[in-house]
Amino acid sequence: MTYSLRARLLLWLLAATTVLGVVALADTWAEARRTAQGVSDRVLAGSALAIAERVTVDEGGGLQVDIPYSALEMLTSTAQDQVFYRVDGPGGFLTGYQTLGQVGGKDPLRFGDGAVAGVPVRVATLTRAVSDGQASIGFSVTVAESTRARDQLARAILWRTGLRLVALSVAAAGVVWVAVSAALRPLNRLGEAIALRSPDDLRPLQGGTPTEVAGLVEAINSFMARLDLAVQALRNFTGNASHQLRTPLATVRTQLAMAQRSSDPHALRDATAKADTALARAERVLGQLLVLARVDAARRGQRFQPTDIAALARTLTAEMVPQAQRRDIDLGYEGPVAALALAEPVLTQEMLSNLIDNAIRHAGAGAQVTVRVTPRPDCCRLEVEDTGPGLTAAQRASFQTDTGPRHGPAVPTADQGFGLGQAIVREIATLLETPIRLGTPAGGTGLRISIDFAQPGGSEGSGKG
Repeated sequence: MTYSLRARLLLWLLAATTVLGVVALADTWAEARRTAQGVSDRVLAGSALAIAERVTVDEGGGLQVDIPYSALEMLTSTAQDQVFYRVDGPGGFLTGYQTLGQVGGKDPLRFGDGAVAGVPVRVATLTRAVSDGQASIGFSVTVAESTRARDQLARAILWRTGLRLVALSVAAAGVVWVAVSAALRPLNRLGEAIALRSPDDLRPLQGGTPTEVAGLVEAINSFMARLDLAVQALRNFTGNASHQLRTPLATVRTQLAMAQRSSDPHALRDATAKADTALARAERVLGQLLVLARVDAARRGQRFQPTDIAALARTLTAEMVPQAQRRDIDLGYEGPVAALALAEPVLTQEMLSNLIDNAIRHAGAGAQVTVRVTPRPDCCRLEVEDTGPGLTAAQRASFQTDTGPRHGPAVPTADQGFGLGQAIVREIATLLETPIRLGTPAGGTGLRISIDFAQPGGSEGSGKG
């Protein structure tokens, strides 16, 4: 599933901007209401103070009010707000709108919200006193203004803020679009460079790349390096496999051609026997190639499990006794009836089968071949020992295994006369993460091959020791 990085970034930007915008607008609305109310309250206070300044004491000792209409005009706004007022003395209502309620409280100047004839208003009540020369007479002035202008001011502030947020979001989206396009340009160049390469060009990618994609480039280069090793191994595998099969097949063709030209029954039987032997060798080589391919396939899904190495060794030894007897080899098993180790049963059986087969084939007539399992405190050791001629230094070096990771199919070789059995043993030992140790039996001649397997439940991998 593919997706657009630009679209995803813009979506996240839009979502974040929406959430932040809603929060900002809510705060802006509250602040706008407070600001508009503060402006309205100051105007109301000024108007109430102007009216209070015109309250005087008449000749009869009562209060009289000369309403200055300028005090009411200062409340007039473009929103055509309604203005209300009332003045109250010690005896109660004096003048104004009697339906206008006062704002209660002890402060000299008090503000509150109310309604007059169903119209929402903001109310201010100012308490003052005037002197008649003998005593002070208290009174209150109440002024109210409808909230239309206040609401319009708050909405205007909110709209202007909202428009700024929208403009900012659009500008940010444009910046993100341009920035992402510029940031992706090195990746586009990287993709073009890979697309222009030939299938055989597996050189590491070069060129300046952003730090954020350096890991990606490194992973691509690592993959290409492993792929190059796999391709090289596959080429070697194909070349060596064809070489391994070409010799017995050429022998078969030669013997069949001789059989066709010969009229001597003995020569015909001899040619047929040689052809059959060559076919058997080709069949064995093909089987070993299939084993190598199976080992490479098992590399991807190997699972170590407790395996009875002793039972496996006893069974294989018994099965290969007839083959050993045909070559005058004394084949036997030494060890316990059961011995558990961490291994992969199928691959371990294939490796041991090739070790025994190599010993039988190369030990020589009259030799002894011993399969031995020895449980140890830290491992379970599997050995195949023979009393044959042994190996030269070059052969020993060829047989040693590399337990490091491999990539691609195994490379079959027929060096030093081992055939593909050596490659199979090496690859399986590598896969099982256990080295192959070469030694000499106590008699001083022959070859001992030792492989250590980890004990079940141990903390260390196999083959360490």
